[in-house]
Amino acid sequence: MTRWLVALVFTVAAAFGAAAAPDANTVYLDTKDGRITIQLRPDLAPKHVQQIKTLVKQGFYNGVPFHRVIDGFMAQTGDPTGTGMGKSKLPDIPAEFTPTPFKRGTVGMARAQDPNSANSQFFICFGDASFLNNQYTVVGEVTSGMNVVDKIKKGSSAANGSVQNPDKIVRMQLAQDGQ
Repeated sequence: MTRWLVALVFTVAAAFGAAAAPDANTVYLDTKDGRITIQLRPDLAPKHVQQIKTLVKQGFYNGVPFHRVIDGFMAQTGDPTGTGMGKSKLPDIPAEFTPTPFKRGTVGMARAQDPNSANSQFFICFGDASFLNNQYTVVGEVTSGMNVVDKIKKGSSAANGSVQNPDKIVRMQLAQDGQ
């Protein structure tokens, strides 16, 4: 009985220790209103996730605006020019579409008309967006901080969500590298 109890204590301690260690695919996105935690999904989109992680490590997203925010639909960022036309210097990524549904908290990659044109821009869904299913790449999901996502300044519906004086990503970092 004693050996069993000791084994149980070590098992529980190991489980809590593993849960406390930051995951290599967890990203912290800080805004003026707080932190959004995103769990990246390399099982769904390994090339897209690697691109985001590379850009995060480079500090690419720090200070980048949420340039297109449509109430009830999504908040888009990742364009350093804030115009919706900018991207990183890294190559575009081929589509990695899956049947994973777009719903509240889903993080997807933005792209131009060409399905293989995703680069650095991504969006976070405010609500269900099933019309995007199998047409855009799901790269992750918000695991905490949707209340912060909801506070992102909305754009004009007349201007397709374009935001005047937009909120920005204060800092974006991998959980394993941040605090």
